Amino acid sequence: MKVLDICDPEFATVKPESSVAEAIQRMNDLHVGAVAVVDSEKRVAGIFTERDVLKKVALSGRAPATIKIDEVMTTPVEMATRETTLGEALEVMVEQHFRHLPVADDNGRLLGMLSIRHVLQAHCDDLSHELDALESYASNDGPGG
Repeated sequence: MKVLDICDPEFATVKPESSVAEAIQRMNDLHVGAVAVVDSEKRVAGIFTERDVLKKVALSGRAPATIKIDEVMTTPVEMATRETTLGEALEVMVEQHFRHLPVADDNGRLLGMLSIRHVLQAHCDDLSHELDALESYASNDGPGG
């Protein structure tokens, strides 16, 4: 399974000239913990997360409406591609302490946003299917069962 298979169909984006307040509102509207900052051609310029709100905005003494997102976004951005497997994405996310990973094409255009929640849910689903198959196999009462 590839990462795009489990990304939400709608993901949060803002433009580099957007304010932090706009980014936070977008995150709240979509109930997500990160927005991708994309240029006019949808290329990923940065990422802004809940962690950025805490580390770079909350105690700055500045109003979020007065801070441009490109001042506080995280860049450069580690990204997954169409070919990235769930295992590869999980490895990057765990090693780098990321909870969100943009998925982009070869030109850096955003295709989706992967969250650790997506990856863990996919792994839980796989384990559940495997357990069901093992239980079915073990309870088979047919010949030789």
